[in-house]
Amino acid sequence: MSTEISTVRIVVRFVLGIAVMSAVFFGSAGTFDWLDAWIYMIFQFSFSVKMALWLKRNNPVLLKDRMTFLKSSARGWDKAIVWISTVVFVPYLFLPGLDSIRYGWSSVPVFVRVVSFLGIVAGFLLLYFVFRENTHLSRIVEIQKERDHKVITTGPYQYIRHPMYLAVITQLVCIPLALGSLFALIPAALLTTLIVIRTHLEDTTLQSELEGYKAYSEKIRYRIAPGIW
Repeated sequence: MSTEISTVRIVVRFVLGIAVMSAVFFGSAGTFDWLDAWIYMIFQFSFSVKMALWLKRNNPVLLKDRMTFLKSSARGWDKAIVWISTVVFVPYLFLPGLDSIRYGWSSVPVFVRVVSFLGIVAGFLLLYFVFRENTHLSRIVEIQKERDHKVITTGPYQYIRHPMYLAVITQLVCIPLALGSLFALIPAALLTTLIVIRTHLEDTTLQSELEGYKAYSEKIRYRIAPGIW
């Protein structure tokens, strides 16, 4: 089975992504006159395309894995978290337009929005460093013995055990604020809770099944938040 993902497939995937996100954001807002949403979409898809092309060149196996929504081999609890997260993600995407633009339920100061955009960029940078260091970042929790799965201790992994989740949580909080919505922080909090639960279950799995991970976890104490958890 080929491990290659064609450039055409990548382009089609992202064109569809832009179309769907545009429909959700500007449809819920009721207007295309929403600068914050345009800025976020440019950031998001510029990073996503560059990351996909980088993976295609450097790690096509991981790219193919990341472009698969959910493997049949996923554990039961992992499948449940993925599906619940997908459901919660719907209001997460719809609420900013309804809240910030269409109805004006809440207001976020310009300074907070600017800082939040910086947080989004910081999340993208952290994700890049994570992908650069860890070639086993499957979308599901699995021990990839056929790919010589081993413990990663370099880059951001020398500070926390799950830096990818820190990047995702940072963006989950910053995106609603950058788009001017406080109400979207409600599904953001639910998604963050699901990530924390998944982190605990994944960490337990790795400690019991991945050689060397237990010793690594004893050395690197914190899972996501340095000094906290």
